[in-house]
Amino acid sequence: MAYSVTQLNVLSRDAFVAALGHVVEHSPWVVADAFDRRPFADREALAAALADAIRAASRERQLALIRAHPELAAPRGRSAAPSRELTRESTREQASAGLDRLTPDELARFHRLNEAYRARFGFPFVICVREHDKEGILASFEERLGHTPDEEVAAAVGQIGRIVRLRVLDAVAE
Repeated sequence: MAYSVTQLNVLSRDAFVAALGHVVEHSPWVVADAFDRRPFADREALAAALADAIRAASRERQLALIRAHPELAAPRGRSAAPSRELTRESTREQASAGLDRLTPDELARFHRLNEAYRARFGFPFVICVREHDKEGILASFEERLGHTPDEEVAAAVGQIGRIVRLRVLDAVAE
């Protein structure tokens, strides 16, 4: 069931988290933290509140959120956190960028970049794949490998905000 913002504004905390927990990768705490920012005027305000909750979180929570994301083009959708399944949203988003249809050479390049990135930063590369094609993703991968760890945490948090915004627009009725 797709709730409207008006309906979400009157839900209990538990019902609010249950309704929206899927918009943030394996991290319903973000939705719970945004609950206190109600009422939301519209979907954009809701998405902004979720992004604010992420930015306001401790560095440890931000890192846990980043680590909850899957590696791009990982074998059989392997999540960065091995015990976690790739979400339906991540599967669909990666497919939208063509990451489920890579040539063997492209797949090998993604795997090399995933390994280099994880070795450098200790978490998976996160990008809003719905806003890029595979060439753009690969170019961003290469560029962001030159970031400092602080720059890269900020970049990943920003990208997660973009992902969450698009998921809210998909999940919440106007």
